[in-house]
Amino acid sequence: MATLNSLEIIFMVSILRPITALPMAPGNTVNLLGTSPEKDDGKILQRAKRGWMWNQFFLLEEYTGNDNQYVGKLHSNMDRGEGNVKYILTGDGVGSLFLIDENSGDIHATKRLDREERAIYTLHAKVVDKRTNKTLEADTEFNIKIHDINDNEPKFSKDIYFASVPEMSDVGTSVIQVTATDADDQTYGNSAKLVYSILQGQPYFSVDSDNGTIRTALPNMDRETKENYQVVIQAKDMAGQMGGLSGTTTVSITLSDENDSPPRFANHTFRLSTLESAEVGAAIGRIKANDADVGRNAEMQYSIVDRDGQDIFTIITDQNTQEGIIRVKKQLDYERKKTFSFKVEVTNTYLDPRFMYSPNPPFKDDAMVRVTIEDVDEPPVFSRNPYIIEVHEDTAAGSFVGVVSAKDLDADNNPVKYSIDRHTDLERLFNIDSVNGTITTLKALDREMSKWHNISVVATEISNPRQTTRVPVFIRVLDVNDNAPEFAMYYETFVCENVKSGQLIQTISAVDTDEPLVGHKFVFSMSFSNPNFTIIDNEGNNTARIITRRGGFSQREMNTYLLPVVISDNDYPIQSSTSTLTVNVCACDSRGNVQSCNTEALLSAGLSTGALVAILLCVIILLMIVVLFAALRRQQRKKEPLIISKEDVRDNVVSYNDEGGGEEDTQAFDIGTLRNPEVMDAKKLRRDIIPEMLFPFGRTSPIKDNADVRDFIHGRLHENDSDPTAPPYDSLATYAYEGSGSLAESLSSLESGATEGDQEYDYLSNWGPAFKKLADMYIGKDTERET
Repeated sequence: MATLNSLEIIFMVSILRPITALPMAPGNTVNLLGTSPEKDDGKILQRAKRGWMWNQFFLLEEYTGNDNQYVGKLHSNMDRGEGNVKYILTGDGVGSLFLIDENSGDIHATKRLDREERAIYTLHAKVVDKRTNKTLEADTEFNIKIHDINDNEPKFSKDIYFASVPEMSDVGTSVIQVTATDADDQTYGNSAKLVYSILQGQPYFSVDSDNGTIRTALPNMDRETKENYQVVIQAKDMAGQMGGLSGTTTVSITLSDENDSPPRFANHTFRLSTLESAEVGAAIGRIKANDADVGRNAEMQYSIVDRDGQDIFTIITDQNTQEGIIRVKKQLDYERKKTFSFKVEVTNTYLDPRFMYSPNPPFKDDAMVRVTIEDVDEPPVFSRNPYIIEVHEDTAAGSFVGVVSAKDLDADNNPVKYSIDRHTDLERLFNIDSVNGTITTLKALDREMSKWHNISVVATEISNPRQTTRVPVFIRVLDVNDNAPEFAMYYETFVCENVKSGQLIQTISAVDTDEPLVGHKFVFSMSFSNPNFTIIDNEGNNTARIITRRGGFSQREMNTYLLPVVISDNDYPIQSSTSTLTVNVCACDSRGNVQSCNTEALLSAGLSTGALVAILLCVIILLMIVVLFAALRRQQRKKEPLIISKEDVRDNVVSYNDEGGGEEDTQAFDIGTLRNPEVMDAKKLRRDIIPEMLFPFGRTSPIKDNADVRDFIHGRLHENDSDPTAPPYDSLATYAYEGSGSLAESLSSLESGATEGDQEYDYLSNWGPAFKKLADMYIGKDTERET
């Protein structure tokens, strides 16, 4: 910085009126003399005395000299140069920043000053007499103003700015305004006059040189091509001239997304497959379209545009992945259709009208989807579900009811067998042909017992029994007029002794468990003419009236009359029944109120009809107990101990079906026969029984030379195989060999089928003590059966 030399300037002012202070340049000395009389056109003018005619000094900032910087000089006209005047300086920075020579009035700055820290200092000066310390000039205020130099560069408020602008914006679209500040004096020179320019970011953006507004400079900037830009902005003072100071900042500009890119399928053919057993609503596959946009602008929606696919499939959008999920809308059937081909279209969910009619392609795309249905072994399918079959009641067992039909729709078309779930037919009323599905009755049906029968028919693939299908079969039993009408209730009818002829004594009605289509119509009549009573049919309401034909009834003559009533229906075939109406003769008062009847003697004891029935039941139960007790006593008297005497003790296990004793019982059995059947004498008689033939029926002889039991069993097996009366093929026949030659022959039940009718067991009593128990059991059974 150039240093200005001190220049002392003395103004000699001679004016007629007060003058204002004049600004002085730095280093100047101001000396305003005292007033003196002047002459003007012969007149004497008196000028007012002014000791101080100044108010500020100017000082350049950032002084770089070695000596103190000279500010200026104070001089009073009271100072005659005799050294009697003393200059005193007070105010901001006096003593530290500013010093004054009290003799000469010179002011110096001791430090380098910065205008950006403080631009003006306010000081006070006065003049006093050194000897008397008397104020010669009053305290006066003046300023020292710091002149600015360009010592501060422009600064931005941020090192990095972030901004965004929509892609495809027009040229000149405002992005952001950046502003720099300069600490220099904006009112003095060009030190703080800034000019903005762009150092980096062209040709995409431009900046306004006056206010720092950044704008787009290229049209159709595409975010999908380039999204982020770094722009460097410079601010330079001195109006951008050479030598000016500058500052820079970086602006990060991002192109925000606009929906300017349509969705596109990367692959225009998709192949999917699914099982025909896929449930409705199940996902069978996904397809994906790509959209270069992001966020909301990349959201897509898929739709099926072909009729072939709309009825069978539906498609929704996965909001997380923006994939199209194809789901089953209707049950698939491999046998009906094996493949489906349909077109899927994709569009953006939110469209921007600015780009819908641009030169770009339409904002949608399509692709073909081919779905292959895979076969699954499915259970048979009934032709109907459910079945409703009608059958008349009283149909004989084995009658035809209806037919159900099921078919395996798979390509193999496996045969099907039918069965009835017996849990739904506990009474086993129906049967079904396993081959053709014909349902027949096993028992006669009665509609009055059950009007509907609900059974389940099961169809099963023969080749794969796990594939089964159930179908409900509702069998309605149709009514047949097989029940005759009868009284609707039990009537307690009485007639008074003093009754007159033609008097009503009872109104009767009937019920019928049948249900004719046209409703019930009953006809009441008497089986024969009765001289005492007559019946009149109330046609239309299924009731009838019992009317007396005479008067003068008497309990002594007859206390009870039995009146047979014939009730017929109108259905086909006509059913009728005869019900007996009991009419008791009672003594009545003049108003017809019963006084006494023939049953009054029983009722006088205070017992009702229910009590009489209860007493009768108790009597019957007691009689049954007595009879049962007598029967038990009779059976006990018949029983005898198995061991007759104490001496006849054997090491035997006694059982009710014992065929003989053990090995020690040599009187009953010859154990050698069992050990060696060949040596047994066929003509040898048992020692404990009467040797005579007791069985009238024939018995197949044992196989000769049966050295091996296996030969015996094979022989019996051959006999049964060739016997047409033998059990069916799925029965199990068990054979046991007990030896040969027993006169009593086998006691087992293997040959019991050969006997016809009941057998006589009286001969068992002749077999000896060992068969005493067996004889009592069988002879006792015969006796009870006869009884």
